[in-house]
Amino acid sequence: MSLKGKVALVTGSTSGIGLGIAHALAGEGADIMMNGFGDAAEIEALRAATAAKFGVRVAYSPADISKPADIQAMVRQTVAELGSLDIMVNNAGIQFTADIEAFPDEQWDRVIAINLSGVFHGTKAAIPPMKARGWGRIINIASAHGLVASPQKVAYVTAKHGVVGMTKVTGIELANTGITANAICPGWVLTPLVEKQLADRAQREGSTVEKVTHAFLTEKQPMAKFSTPEQIGGLAVFLCSDAAATITGAPLSIDGGWVAA
Repeated sequence: MSLKGKVALVTGSTSGIGLGIAHALAGEGADIMMNGFGDAAEIEALRAATAAKFGVRVAYSPADISKPADIQAMVRQTVAELGSLDIMVNNAGIQFTADIEAFPDEQWDRVIAINLSGVFHGTKAAIPPMKARGWGRIINIASAHGLVASPQKVAYVTAKHGVVGMTKVTGIELANTGITANAICPGWVLTPLVEKQLADRAQREGSTVEKVTHAFLTEKQPMAKFSTPEQIGGLAVFLCSDAAATITGAPLSIDGGWVAA
């Protein structure tokens, strides 16, 4: 398929899953608005390299996804610099772990602000330009934790369950506008951060990365294999295709059987 002529905004796209999605969409010809935190020079190098590799226009917004005004400004910037907003990928997220009774109030507020409220504000801001063109794709990156729970992750699990519910409402409200809304629910994803965590754990336990990885995966997933950012990007591309035109309001698992077990 081709997304040439489409514009995609991907939050949290300077690394990990978000970068994989941005590259997958760019690979199909979409112009990209990147977003995320990091060293300014490194981000500029990444932006330029993405544009050169895929032959598309790539812009960048430093918007803080915990701030509604920043999100609104980012959407306006996307339309102003790239001409439209056709694909909104609400990907930015953070994590904090602790038992409920010890969970810091400020960490609860931070996780909810970015992982849940940020999705709402991104969706709300993206709908008008999509309606104006009669076509749009809203893709929310939820999680297996949007469908099932784990201990010590009360804010993250709550936020991701909320994202799944929000996606359903969005799909229903926009059902006859040419806009679809779906939630991708990954299990364990092999990002550079996870690779480092596994290497550190293997060193601490005096084990091998292979053994630590197998134990880590099979604690939750029947399939002892990571998903990759590229695979999640591939699913996002599919959701933008004509084949997915009637898929809306759906949570789509890509989790090695996690929620089936």
